[in-house]
Amino acid sequence: MFMGNNMTTSILSRWPLMRWALTGAAVLASLYAGFLLYAQAEPLFGAMFLVLAVAVGVVFLHPRSATWRFVLPGIAAVLIFVAFPVVYTIWLGFTNYSSFNLLTYDRAIEVLMANKSIDPKTERKFAIAGGPGAYQVWLPEDGLLSEPLALDGQAASANLSPADEPAALLAQKEAVKLRKGLAAIVLTAPDDTELRNTGLRAFAAVAPEYERLGPDAFRRHADGQMLTANHKTGFFTLEDGTTIAPGWRVGIGWDNFKRIFTLEGIRGPMLSIFVWTCIFAFLSMAGTFALGLLLAVILQWPHLRGKAAYRILLILPYAVPSFISILVFRGLFNQNFGEINLILEAMFGLRPDWFTDGTLARIMILAVNLWLGYPYMMLLAMGFLQAVPEDHKKAAALEGASALRVFFTITLPQILPPFVPLLISTFAFNFNNIVLVLLMTRGGPDIPGTAIPAGETDILGSFTYRVAFMDTGTQFGLAGAITFLIFLIVGAMAYANLLAMRRAALRKGARI
Repeated sequence: MFMGNNMTTSILSRWPLMRWALTGAAVLASLYAGFLLYAQAEPLFGAMFLVLAVAVGVVFLHPRSATWRFVLPGIAAVLIFVAFPVVYTIWLGFTNYSSFNLLTYDRAIEVLMANKSIDPKTERKFAIAGGPGAYQVWLPEDGLLSEPLALDGQAASANLSPADEPAALLAQKEAVKLRKGLAAIVLTAPDDTELRNTGLRAFAAVAPEYERLGPDAFRRHADGQMLTANHKTGFFTLEDGTTIAPGWRVGIGWDNFKRIFTLEGIRGPMLSIFVWTCIFAFLSMAGTFALGLLLAVILQWPHLRGKAAYRILLILPYAVPSFISILVFRGLFNQNFGEINLILEAMFGLRPDWFTDGTLARIMILAVNLWLGYPYMMLLAMGFLQAVPEDHKKAAALEGASALRVFFTITLPQILPPFVPLLISTFAFNFNNIVLVLLMTRGGPDIPGTAIPAGETDILGSFTYRVAFMDTGTQFGLAGAITFLIFLIVGAMAYANLLAMRRAALRKGARI
């Protein structure tokens, strides 16, 4: 690797024009990407690419920054793909970002002003006469016929004038084919009323639903009510307090966090989900550790025959992709046609409601996770058991200690310290094991009486995913606030893991 780096440096130093050309191309590409993002109303992403362009230019062109040329790609990758998503998600937690508040304020005004209202008094049925390039719109109720129109989808206008009914009118199905062209035309009646196509069968006068009176003030034509922009909530509000869509993104401070801790419809299920998440992560960690260690000890038994075959069979769950195993188990636990219920019914007359009973659903989730996780622990335990000195075991056995006592007093204390960081990592992984939950139960069965989607088998990760992407309101801001809380918890676990690894290393006379 060092040879390759030295060769690259040599090439760039021999051909400075190549270095300038490549660096200039990278800087221009970053600046162009930043400009496009800024033009798409994404200033944060645009600023990120601007910083990247400056960093590339300085590092690869300044003679004193040669040592940073091989570090910059790694730093940029960490900042773009790790740090930035974390910071951006946390920032969302302090906004009202949701499916109701996706737009910017200017875009929300454009959508509001684009709303049109139809005057039912002017609504008239129509028919089409003529042929390609010379179509005419006939309003039979008023006896008015338009000037010839192309109806090719281009904006056009025509006057209406009294006339006799045309001899040949197009059938309704033929007129439907011209709906794109009809939508683009404006017909002017003899009284100067402008009529537009409002459906497959009618033309009518169409007017803007709202009139803008000021920067944040509007009036609704239908009833004259005033509409004002509330920049604290990100919605337009009528005089009676009714909110009008669309909304726009605004910062709301700690409101999402207040909702989490004060609203019973959120606080209650989230507290229940948090407790279940901790229980699920701990039982998954303890269960896989216990089962993996037990199987490793059995495979270490010197009188066991066929160890190689047993090892292969027991490692198979680790070799199969987890999502395939989860989907297979979902079919096995099917309440109506699954093999597990068929066997239980045939033997004991039982047909458990695995997916509709909260307790059974949690037991099912734990059982499947135990199957998926024990091979990893078994492989680790097989390696750690090899490091335990046989002399210690033999000495304890000579003094009359049973095999069980030798295991708990000699073997387990020696393999547990190196296991501790791995157990903490396993706990943290299962704390966010949303793939298992979403593929197996989708969080169900649902908890009744909640203000947001929450289920008995939801863990914090799957709960956040459902709030962000599966709720009717897709509340990204609230999901960002929950993610921030999860980030703090997992960060504390990572710090505890670091301390555990450092203590384990110090016991061995090393320092991390």
